[in-house]
Amino acid sequence: MKDVSEAARISMPYLSELERGRKEASSEVLAAAAHALGLGLGDLLSLAQDDLVRHSQIRRSHRRSAAPTNGLCLAA
Repeated sequence: MKDVSEAARISMPYLSELERGRKEASSEVLAAAAHALGLGLGDLLSLAQDDLVRHSQIRRSHRRSAAPTNGLCLAA
């Protein structure tokens, strides 16, 4: 993380917050981080899109495998 933050000229605390999803990065910050990782901004965004698609497919498959609910709750 130190190498990326130095190469991208982003503070380590800010980069850490980005990584944890607590901050939102500008396109300039994303481009700098991508470049520090040896990627283009388009490459980074493509990887993020692939990850989002994979997670949404997993969520959909979990919903399909769960028992169907109709809003009725039974208590003993």
